[in-house]
Amino acid sequence: MPKASLIVRKAAVRPDLVVDTVTLDHVARGRAHAHLTTAGGLAVDLALDRATGLEDGDALKLEDGRLVGVRAAEEALLEVRAGNPARLLRLAWQLGGEHVPAEVGADVLYVPARAAELVRGGGCTATPVNRPFKPEKAAHDHSQCGHDHHHHGHDTQAEAGHGHDHGHEHKHDHSHDHGHSHGHSHAHDHGHDHAHGGCGHDHRHEH
Repeated sequence: MPKASLIVRKAAVRPDLVVDTVTLDHVARGRAHAHLTTAGGLAVDLALDRATGLEDGDALKLEDGRLVGVRAAEEALLEVRAGNPARLLRLAWQLGGEHVPAEVGADVLYVPARAAELVRGGGCTATPVNRPFKPEKAAHDHSQCGHDHHHHGHDTQAEAGHGHDHGHEHKHDHSHDHGHSHGHSHAHDHGHDHAHGGCGHDHRHEH
């Protein structure tokens, strides 16, 4: 089974290398791993490093260099409109609270047909349509936020001694002349480097 582990974005796709196409709905386009069947009957093993979201017109690059074009499948949706923009905004907020995906336009929302009850309760008009669905990415989508939860900046020294490096540099310049002038220059450089969970706080006190 050919393996596809790279995405070629629409702008970089060379039509002469596209040998087949695969049509995917919005859920399938958001997966990193799946077994796909192309329009020509070719079985493809999708194995991306992470789910980056395939778009209509992108292509999957096979191991031998061939490309499989991605097409966004038409889905049963509701085209939601409202005479008052505030109603549409309120509905979008309610849909988000219910974890219902929505595609947001200038004066329209596209939502799955299953959300009909929520739409009717919001005082908006909904028209059934069949079209590709490109919902907004959720704000809490950890696959895109780039958080690495495995590195907290704790090394052995930090765990044992809190990573405190006290660099005390005392410079005493005693200049005794006949006028009994005592020049004491104390340069205390307390370089406290606190490694608290990799927060990178550098507390320097210059006296």
